[in-house]
Amino acid sequence: MNIIATPIQDLFVFEPKIWKDTRGYFYESFSQRVFEQAGINVNFVQDNQSFSQRGTLRGMHAQANPFAQGKLVRVIQGKVVDVAVDIRKNSPTYGQHFAVELSSENHKQLWVPPGFLHGFLTLENDTIFAYKVTNYYDKDSEIGVMWNDPTLNIDWAAYLDPSEFLLSDKDLVLSDFASLKSPF
Repeated sequence: MNIIATPIQDLFVFEPKIWKDTRGYFYESFSQRVFEQAGINVNFVQDNQSFSQRGTLRGMHAQANPFAQGKLVRVIQGKVVDVAVDIRKNSPTYGQHFAVELSSENHKQLWVPPGFLHGFLTLENDTIFAYKVTNYYDKDSEIGVMWNDPTLNIDWAAYLDPSEFLLSDKDLVLSDFASLKSPF
């Protein structure tokens, strides 16, 4: 598995080695040993999966301590642009984001450690998005920032026209980045 460092410390893209033949393909989607080689010591406690139509924008979300989550995210079917925003107050990249296309064709995965907002935009119908998490969900620990916050400057429109975006009621009323009281 190829470990790709991003411009943001502790945020990594994992690109698996894929074995293909006439029957199909095989790859390791997770290896504790590879994570440890990258300096990541995790204990995943739950796997989650979502199914979305083209234009679904989920984000930008995180969980505050003591329920902060690290996430290993990937696409089983379809394609997304996946975005992580550094909200670690003492980080030199505080407020900066990283975006990567994850798909069932490229098999890339993004490691999003605790201390990051996370969100994604589905680029194809019937997209299945899967992620492993390091802590359990707690509704009272939810934090978030509106998807189109001008401070974050995430160019979602580079991928799809915003008129196609499908957002939950919850995501439509998230506050701006300036109001975020980061617990990290």
